Amino acid sequence: MGLRGLSPRFWVAAVIVLFCLAVGVLGPFIVQTSPTATVGGLYDPPQCCGALILGTDNEGQSVIANLVWGTRTSLIVGLFAGLIGTVIGLVVGLVGGYRGGWIDDVLTAITNIGLAIPAIVVIILLSVSLPTRNIYTLAMVIGLTAWFWVARAVRAQSSSIRTREHIDVAKLSGAGFWPILLRDILPYLLSYVVMAAVLQVSSAILFESVLSLLGLGPSNATSLGTMLYWAIAWGSIRTGAWWAFIPPTVMLTLIVFGLLLLQSSLNEVFNPRLRRGRKARKKATEEGTEIEEPIQAEDAGPVGAGGFLETPVSAGQEHR
Repeated sequence: MGLRGLSPRFWVAAVIVLFCLAVGVLGPFIVQTSPTATVGGLYDPPQCCGALILGTDNEGQSVIANLVWGTRTSLIVGLFAGLIGTVIGLVVGLVGGYRGGWIDDVLTAITNIGLAIPAIVVIILLSVSLPTRNIYTLAMVIGLTAWFWVARAVRAQSSSIRTREHIDVAKLSGAGFWPILLRDILPYLLSYVVMAAVLQVSSAILFESVLSLLGLGPSNATSLGTMLYWAIAWGSIRTGAWWAFIPPTVMLTLIVFGLLLLQSSLNEVFNPRLRRGRKARKKATEEGTEIEEPIQAEDAGPVGAGGFLETPVSAGQEHR
């Protein structure tokens, strides 16, 4: 699939995500102002340029400096937590779905218990119990409570793939347990894993913001959530100091919206049926004719090689 085949939604999402990454990665080198340095008074309004372009916060610190460093912190927490949650869920789902038996029963029971308990309650309890909260411990706490739905979905797909003919061929050829998982089952799930990882990152960033708004954010770093916490605590909304709470709110919205839009557009990238349906609708619109609706993801079968949705077939009917 060439670049021309990508939908406009994908390019909009890519631009938003790249912009947020540029703010978090390159912003601190461009602003060159410490987020803890006092550069003014309480809620000084924005000025023309420099460190005061977005004014100051409740401690007289530069809002633009805290914004770029806070964006970096939120992105780091999201990436680490998303990676932890995706990897754990992938391993648990693959092992349970392929192995089956009592191992699958135990892993499924743990997964169902984790899904039944609200994640935010567990995250809050674990965060309160931590002696110190830095960005990496928060990321670990969030990641360890966010893998359950990934494991459940991966388990359903891997249990379907294990009955296919090429798995039997791999067993007859002497392939071991882990080689089969990594070489014969995992490639069929890569597209879903990528989309799940994007959702994990988005959810982790929101969880970190919620913790920070409750006063449970990182104690040694500035994040978008901690900026909102101090802005609300020091009455920026009541006093009309919009520059203290609108910039982190907009940046947080852009990050989450961009990631969700990217995940939604990736389904079209990995699924050729959706691409063909979009092209057919576009052609029909130009010609003024009506077409049938394309097959939706929920009507299709499990994810196949390369992430393409395919109709389930029995082992005897399947061919490579």
